[in-house]
Amino acid sequence: MADAQDRRLPATDRKIRKARAEGQVPRSRDLSHFAAIGAFVGLLAAFAPTLTAALIASFADALRFDAGTLVGRQAMSERLARFSEQPLLLVLLIGVVMALVAVAGAVLSGGWNFSWQALAPKFNKLDPLAGVGRMLSRQQLVNTLKACLLALILGAIGAAYLQVNLPHFVDVIGMPLQTAMASAGATLYGGLLMLVLALALFAALDVPLQRHQVAEQMKMSIAEFKQEQREVEGNAEIKARQRSRMREVANRRMLAAVPSADLVVMNPTHFAVALKYEEGRMAAPKVVAKGADLLAFRIRDAAQGAKVPVLQAPPLARALYAHAEIDHEVPAALFAVVAQVLAHVYQLRAFVAGRGTPPPTLPVLEVPAGLDPQSIADDEDAEQ
Repeated sequence: MADAQDRRLPATDRKIRKARAEGQVPRSRDLSHFAAIGAFVGLLAAFAPTLTAALIASFADALRFDAGTLVGRQAMSERLARFSEQPLLLVLLIGVVMALVAVAGAVLSGGWNFSWQALAPKFNKLDPLAGVGRMLSRQQLVNTLKACLLALILGAIGAAYLQVNLPHFVDVIGMPLQTAMASAGATLYGGLLMLVLALALFAALDVPLQRHQVAEQMKMSIAEFKQEQREVEGNAEIKARQRSRMREVANRRMLAAVPSADLVVMNPTHFAVALKYEEGRMAAPKVVAKGADLLAFRIRDAAQGAKVPVLQAPPLARALYAHAEIDHEVPAALFAVVAQVLAHVYQLRAFVAGRGTPPPTLPVLEVPAGLDPQSIADDEDAEQ
């Protein structure tokens, strides 16, 4: 009782998803009953002339026999089996339609939800004390009273309708077969229609009632809400650690590619980009590593350790870091600048190896307008 009074917070989306996974969704039995019986009455109304003609023909054929039919039991058994096939098939077809419509009514009240957990055996349901508690629960009491009220109302409607129409059923006895079946069918159809209207009223009341009951059952206490928040935050921390590990693995793989680079372009304090070009195998230079701040220094140290040239070119380093992706070619707008830098590096390597003349001083590198983030920021500050 105290625990139920403490549950005042509405269920969170996480608890609702968990409850649906366990098969806890609002289902209205009254809506399913109304849908099934309504489908039955609708089928009777739609196919009443056809059914009446078929039954009359079947009865006439069944009552037509000769002396040879009475000789042995086999002939009578065969006739009985033959005349029973059509009614059985009709009952089976109507039953299938009613079952499908009942399932559709259940889906309409709580949505489609399939859960293996709901099908799993629950041995705690075998506890007799827990069973008594469920039987005496408020929800079970409400459902019992509602079922009793529905049975009482349907019984009263049926009894009143039979009392009013009893003379019509008495008159059927003296009518010809075809007229009697039509009259009895019309009278029964009127009674079934009244019962269906009563079920429709109960279904309209039961659907919101079931949703309210499920919402009340799933309400949370403050302690449960705090526990769920801790679990969600814990999951977030785990995911953050996983992302951190993935970044570390990616950084190690990227640093391992630095020794194979031809050049590292740096902004001395912030950015570093490692470039590689293989003539005949690459259409343009490719970025094999890039990083900012501490990672930039790690790229620089890895390059120096592998004797890869490190060039201080802040505008180009900023542009490459902002617009180039790892394992992708440099942007087309930077081809000319990057080619100029690589040509200088190759000529410098050849001179160091004693295979050429010293390269001229590298001119000031001009990055195309709009590619250097720092120049864009300076222009915006100047305009302000």
